[in-house]
Amino acid sequence: MHRSIRNRSAAPAKVTLDMVAEHAGVSPSTVSRILNGTAEVSDDKRAAVEKAVAKLGFVPNPVARGLAGGRTLSIGVLTQAIDSPFYGAALRGIEAALGVAGYSPLFMSGHWHADEESRCIDILRSRRVDGLIVLTGRLSDSALRSVARSLPVVVTGRSLKATNLLSLDFDHREGARQATQHLIDLGHRRIAFIGGVVEHPDAIERLQGYRSAIEAAGLRFEPALVVPGAFTEHSGLLAVEQLLERRTRFSAIFAANDQMAIGAALGLYRHGRRVPDDVSLVGFDDVAGALYMVPPLTTVHHPIQELGELAARAMLNLLAGERPKVEVPTPRLIVRESTRVVTA
Repeated sequence: MHRSIRNRSAAPAKVTLDMVAEHAGVSPSTVSRILNGTAEVSDDKRAAVEKAVAKLGFVPNPVARGLAGGRTLSIGVLTQAIDSPFYGAALRGIEAALGVAGYSPLFMSGHWHADEESRCIDILRSRRVDGLIVLTGRLSDSALRSVARSLPVVVTGRSLKATNLLSLDFDHREGARQATQHLIDLGHRRIAFIGGVVEHPDAIERLQGYRSAIEAAGLRFEPALVVPGAFTEHSGLLAVEQLLERRTRFSAIFAANDQMAIGAALGLYRHGRRVPDDVSLVGFDDVAGALYMVPPLTTVHHPIQELGELAARAMLNLLAGERPKVEVPTPRLIVRESTRVVTA
């Protein structure tokens, strides 16, 4: 005859939200809002809740929370190129901010095509995402307003107002003006500009910033010094090839993003032009690789990871029925070793 052996160690009691609230000395609703990322509370209260969560080992149940709120706890994120070092930083920021609140991002790439972006949005909506974050792109303002009628939308790179929609717009024109002015201050007078995708709002504003600095300095804007690019390394390489084939005289290049600046540096190297001894070079975005170029790249700091975090937090505010209060950082020039005073 076999006797059953009972496990002497009882299963640990499940830690509940109420237990966390009691331990932290706040209400359960405050704990819930802090975990959702929508609470505006003091740092002390937030720290007390985080400490209680860690000490008690509380693990939120996202499925239960989603069912209770009628949500999937997923956010659609429409980027343009997941493999881009620029957009990759934004996605990291979004993922980090949403993860704290128990939300999961669903990423899709539009590849700079409005039709593809529309298809991506249709797919994300079919997955019943709770909101949509759009990183720039070519969708029209009216299309974004239409989506916002049924789904909270946060979009970057636009100055757009609509119900249930928030736009976060970085001052690309001012950043480009700073970059060009830096080269002018170093004595450069023939500054080539490698532009981005022609129809892209960022590219348009960065060209405007370049031109405004040129004209404010009393210099003549020369279309021959402006070469189109596509925000890729290869397009920066091709732009330099085009400038040199046309025998265009220049002592400096301002590329509308760091990826094109990297390609431009390779083109200059292949033709025996040294940076910055022969040609000064400036980029835009301050991607991680800019610091490790040889020489390190002077560039405009575009806090894209921070913008990703801001976009995610703004989305959480919209989902909580609150109007987000967001302040987008201003551009600032980071001077490194790829620029120098012009020589005769």
